Amino acid sequence: MSKEPVTIQAIINNEKVTTEEKISRENPANPKEIAGYAPVNTREDAVRAIDAASDAFSSWSKIPMEERIERMNRAIKKLKDATPELAKLLSREHGKPLYDSEGEMGVSLMWMEHAASTAKDVLKDDVQEREDGKTIIRNTPIGVVSAISPWNYPISLSTIKIAPALLAGNTIVIKPSPFAPLTVSKVVEIIAEEFPKGVVNLVHGEADVGVELTSNPKVAKIAFTGGTETAKKIMKSAADTIKNMTLELGGNDAAIVLSDFDVNDEQAMRRLVIANFLTTGQICMIAKRIYVHRSIYDKFVEKYIEAANKWIRVGDPFNKDVTVGPVNNADQVKYVQGLITDAKSRGSKVIPLGEIIDSDAFGTGYFMQPSLVLDAGYNDPIVEEEQFGPTVPILPFDDDEHAVSLANDSIYGLTSSVWGEEDHAIQVASRIEAGTTMINTAAVQGLDVRFPFGGVKQSGIGREYGDEGLLSYVEAHVINVPKDPDLPYIPE
Repeated sequence: MSKEPVTIQAIINNEKVTTEEKISRENPANPKEIAGYAPVNTREDAVRAIDAASDAFSSWSKIPMEERIERMNRAIKKLKDATPELAKLLSREHGKPLYDSEGEMGVSLMWMEHAASTAKDVLKDDVQEREDGKTIIRNTPIGVVSAISPWNYPISLSTIKIAPALLAGNTIVIKPSPFAPLTVSKVVEIIAEEFPKGVVNLVHGEADVGVELTSNPKVAKIAFTGGTETAKKIMKSAADTIKNMTLELGGNDAAIVLSDFDVNDEQAMRRLVIANFLTTGQICMIAKRIYVHRSIYDKFVEKYIEAANKWIRVGDPFNKDVTVGPVNNADQVKYVQGLITDAKSRGSKVIPLGEIIDSDAFGTGYFMQPSLVLDAGYNDPIVEEEQFGPTVPILPFDDDEHAVSLANDSIYGLTSSVWGEEDHAIQVASRIEAGTTMINTAAVQGLDVRFPFGGVKQSGIGREYGDEGLLSYVEAHVINVPKDPDLPYIPE
């Protein structure tokens, strides 16, 4: 792949839109290298994109489901063909190793294919014939969707919104993160080519663009993945027009390791390490705090360090031996390093993990050596805050009740995991406050696009993936036809 910078553009009404002002996106593995340039759209551009989507909605919403599916399948085919180059570009602009970028493309296409294959059945009218009448429940499209996606999984967290929105008959305006704008723009461009004018629109920009996308009265639904604090601002921005919302927000996901977990199970231990450090720990559903039964704590830590040192190899994303790349941006490095420094100041022990296999790259880019934090307090920031980076604390617990209490002691509730004998693990899992709890696996390894995904508490509203992910882009319109509509208790 050429290292020449890529220049991407906005797409409004199926036309590419250039801007005078642009932002550069550096390669996190080598910040002196510019991966590409993205436009800085104005609020007026956002209005134009919303208007185009609104104009297209009246006709697109009437298009038969069969045609929507056919168009989606054509886009999927083109994305599959383009995957090798798209994955390389994603690694350059994001910092994740190439295998991880290819994996993200794979998960994205898996969901798009599943949505396309199930949409006709999931979104069909539900006709209920009864002795006392008939009821028809129609799944009608909502309207214009504003989709705002984050930088950590920019492709999958955009297509998770695009596919169901379009299949349900909505139109869409997408705004990616400025920390990973390039590849997702290429993906959106490929999808837009297969749909009528105005159905798929793409804008970039600062907070003013985001405000327009979340407050404009022509926007009927907001689909946002990102931080909880940003979501609060979005909810306020949308309040005046009472918009439909799907919000997938932060998580501080707990992993509970029970007394009957086999610490000598190398594969299970490897899965847990990957659940902490895949994508350099920058995944909303990563396991961010590990609670281990006190009876196996010391042995667990020993075996965990062994597994981590075998799997973690830090270096340039294009080195085939690398499993952990750089952090995405300098601000995130500063934030994570601040948590580690604070933990040390409180008396925690910080143990470096893995091997740095390219010291030159490590000194140049936004790299951090993954680390394990021991002896932290249960309420220390390293435990209570979402690190979103390559460090994880391990803490002991005394019994199941204690473990469940620790896991639930959080404003978040996105995912969690329980490790141990299956029936015991399921019993503990049923008491955890989370949208998803995985047994003997965690994070992306336990993700299944056939089932709903989302959080409780301040980890979000609504669900993506599964049937619910499609149904969240329609409104139920009930048509009731009673045979005897007169109520007997109303007088003549």
